[in-house]
Amino acid sequence: MTENTGVRHGGAPGSRGRTAIADVVVEKIAGMAARDVRGVYALGSGFARSMGSVRERMPGAGSGKSATRGVSVEVGELQAAIDLEIVVDYGVSITDVAGEVRENVISAVERMAGRDVVEVNIMVSDVKLPDEEDEGEERPRIR
Repeated sequence: MTENTGVRHGGAPGSRGRTAIADVVVEKIAGMAARDVRGVYALGSGFARSMGSVRERMPGAGSGKSATRGVSVEVGELQAAIDLEIVVDYGVSITDVAGEVRENVISAVERMAGRDVVEVNIMVSDVKLPDEEDEGEERPRIR
């Protein structure tokens, strides 16, 4: 039998302790949210993408594309600032894509990480042309 002594332990469960969120968590959230926008071909500069492609082929380097490539963040206890480097598809409105990326990233980070996003800076570093091959991607010898 338990006895209720009326002793309360602190306040609400949510206020008993601290939650820290690593920068890499916010980088991944922002990267995935940016990639979800139609017209975004890739994140990162051409050089970063080609180096990532080489890294991905190395044994033990992990699988898939890096979720944080082209994403840089500063995360505080209440706020976050995000810098993105993107490549857009040819023919899309760059200003429209940048606006959608900004909205999607802010929404995702604020919802998932609980940080007020003070700014999302976007650098469009390249345009993917329809007949262009990916840098770092091997071209087949025969067709």
